[in-house]
Amino acid sequence: MALNTSADAPLPVGEVSRLIGGWIDRLGAVWVEGQITQLSRRPGAGVVFLTLRDPSYDISVSVTCYRQVFEAVADVVSEGARVVVLAKPEWYAPRGQLSLRATEIKPVGVGELLARLEQLKKSLASEGLFAADRKKALPFLPQLIGLVCGRASAAERDVLENARHRWPAVRFEVRNVPVQGVHAVPQVVQAVKELDALDTVDVIIVARGGGSVEDLLPFSDEQLVRAVAACRTPVVSAIGHEPDNPLLDFVADLRASTPTDAAKKVVPDVGEEYERVRFLRDRARRSVQSFIDREERGLAHALARPSIEDPHRMVDERADQVSALLDRGRRTLGHLLDRADSELTHTHARVVALSPAATLQRGYAVLQKTDGHVVRDADEVEAGEALRARVAEGEFTVRVDA
Repeated sequence: MALNTSADAPLPVGEVSRLIGGWIDRLGAVWVEGQITQLSRRPGAGVVFLTLRDPSYDISVSVTCYRQVFEAVADVVSEGARVVVLAKPEWYAPRGQLSLRATEIKPVGVGELLARLEQLKKSLASEGLFAADRKKALPFLPQLIGLVCGRASAAERDVLENARHRWPAVRFEVRNVPVQGVHAVPQVVQAVKELDALDTVDVIIVARGGGSVEDLLPFSDEQLVRAVAACRTPVVSAIGHEPDNPLLDFVADLRASTPTDAAKKVVPDVGEEYERVRFLRDRARRSVQSFIDREERGLAHALARPSIEDPHRMVDERADQVSALLDRGRRTLGHLLDRADSELTHTHARVVALSPAATLQRGYAVLQKTDGHVVRDADEVEAGEALRARVAEGEFTVRVDA
C-alpha cells in the first residue's frame, strides 16, 4: 500500500525497513536458478552462506541455508556450479539486506543443461537468428581483426601465431576477457560490442579452448547470441574443439572448429596467394604469347599469298588479257562498222536506183494534175486538161489533146 509521507512527516529508516520486511515476508517460496560464485562453510557453523549469480546479467543475491540442507549436495556442488534452490526471500532489517533462505538445493545436471540449450536453440532458430541468408561474407584480406579471448590463453596464442605466420602484415585488436565463470557473458558481450563499434575492424573472432559443457555455457548464453546477431561486422566462432557446438556457432557468420582453424579461415596464406598470383601470371603470359604466335602465323600466311607478296602481279597478268580483249573489241567493232558501211552503200545504191529521180534521169516524166495527183491511167484525164510534167531537170505544163 502507498504511504502518506512528506518532507514534514517522513518515516524513520527503521520503519521503512520494517515495512519492506513485512512486504517481503508475504512472498512465498520460489525456485531460483543461478551459479554459485561464493561458498562459505565455516567449521562448526550451522549455517552455510552462498552467493547466486545470474551468468547473463550482473546480478547476484545472497543465499543462506542450514548445514544439513547443503550437506545433501556437498559432494556434487562447489563454486562455479549451476544449481536450483527452493528458497524464501528474507529481509534483514538492521542492514537493509535481502537474502534467500534455501530449504532445498538441486544441482543442474549436464543432461538438463543440454535439454535447456536445445530448447533455447529452437526458440532462437524460430526467430531466424541462425538463418543462412543473414550471414555476412568475410573479407578476403582483413586489415584489422578483432579478437575476443582469455588473457594469455592458448586460444589467443594459436590465433595470433597462425594468422601472422600466414600473413605477417595482419593486425589485431585484442580484448582479453574471462571465458568461463559468472563474469564471462557480460564481458564477452561488452568486448564484442566494442569491436563492432570500431569502423577499422573488418572481422571479429571469438575464441576459446576446449572444456566441459559447463565451461562452454557462456557461449550458449542468449544475451551473447543476440549481441552477435546484431553485429554489423562478420563474426567467427572458434569455441572448443570439433565436437563442441555452443549456440554461438549457429549465429556466427562462420564457424571454425578450433582457434587455429579460425586463423586459417580468416587470413589467407601469403605463400599460397603468391603461388596463385604466379600461376595466374604465367597463365596470362602463356595466353598472350599464344595469341601473339597465332596472329604472327596468320600474318605470315597472309603475307605469303601471291596477291600480297607481289600485288602488281595480278594486274600485270591481266594487262595482256585486257590488251587482247581491247584489240579483239576493236577488230570486232571495225568489222561491224565495215560491214554496216558496205550494207549502207549497197542500200543507198538500191535506193538511188529505185528512186523516181533516177527514173527521171533516164528520160522519163511524171504527169500530175493541178491538185498534185499523179496520172497513172489515160482515163484519168480529159481532152484539153492542163497537166504538169515533171522531168529530171524541172517541170513544165502540157495540155491533153483529144
